[in-house]
Amino acid sequence: MSKIKIGVIGLGFMGLSHARNIAGGKCPELELTAVSEKFPARLEQVKAELGENIRYFDDAEALLDSKLCDAVLIATPHYDHPGLAMAAFARGIHVLCEKPAGVYTAHVREMNEAADKSGVVFGMMFQQRTLPAYKKMFELVQSGTLGNIRRVSWIITNWFRTQSYYDSGAWRATWAGEGGGVLLNQCPHNLDLFQWICGMPEKIRSHCHIGKWHDIEVEDDVTAYMEFPNGATGTFITSTGDLPGSNRFEIALDKGKLVCEDGSNLTLWELNKPIQVLSKAKKESEAPEIKPEITKVSFELPKVADTHMMVANEFAGAILRGTPLVADGREGINSLTLSNAMYLSAWTESEVKLPIDDKLFYDELMKRVNSSKYKA
Repeated sequence: MSKIKIGVIGLGFMGLSHARNIAGGKCPELELTAVSEKFPARLEQVKAELGENIRYFDDAEALLDSKLCDAVLIATPHYDHPGLAMAAFARGIHVLCEKPAGVYTAHVREMNEAADKSGVVFGMMFQQRTLPAYKKMFELVQSGTLGNIRRVSWIITNWFRTQSYYDSGAWRATWAGEGGGVLLNQCPHNLDLFQWICGMPEKIRSHCHIGKWHDIEVEDDVTAYMEFPNGATGTFITSTGDLPGSNRFEIALDKGKLVCEDGSNLTLWELNKPIQVLSKAKKESEAPEIKPEITKVSFELPKVADTHMMVANEFAGAILRGTPLVADGREGINSLTLSNAMYLSAWTESEVKLPIDDKLFYDELMKRVNSSKYKA
């Protein structure tokens, strides 16, 4: 097999973008053979653009049963991701899933178990892992050369959205349609990078402000505090109401500090001795001996092309040659666990320990879904 026959399920903004890129030859080892979209008008528009060489379906299950696809890329609304993935697994079809993995951890845990039994390749579209600044942060932190993490802080508020954005679809920013707000729509990549680079915390306390800056029923402003198993602490702050917003990811370690601005500018301030040694001076006479030397390092990082297609190309390689994925699909539960924990903490006004209580979260979510203004 020299090419993987792939179908795209869901032709919203991201799904159509993926279909165009694959059809346009940006993934040499993928061949677009089918697409699925439940809205007839959109399907007709796409036919005019993508041409007659592929098959068009208004039902995802029909696409999966067509035997036209070795793999599928799922780009539907969030609630559908686990169910469609499991339907593909049951047919021996490889899956590349858009973020987030799902809306609630119980469903995603079921999806992961099905993936384990299926033996197919399962990837997540966490394309920001391919950005050079974050890859370098991952390498430096995981290498251990800078010691243990002491503090993590990410302020990611450059997600400004207008009311017209939220009004552009009845499902948007609703518990029943989307399953959440800024945490579930804009921040899955940030939360994935947070845990990929720094690991998972063990406790979270958060405040999720519902419709603080917009007329919506979900959160558009979040501040979360967390504690890690080694005693390190972290904060995560996000909003769709700030303009201009910020994107600053800072990690303080035993031997220095990493700061990434705007996802591309990475700086390291490296200490000549671990901070534990430097902080032990008990009298002034010891100062010359323990005076810290700080070296500033600014990294020259390469530019990257289409990161989405980098993930898709690695997905094809994993199927054809067994090469590593950018992100295994099972890892999607980690970022979702963080957002679920932040919601649960805010809803219960309490500290939440990880792993979360899946059933408690689901029950609390369903209370909000049942009163949601969106009715599918």
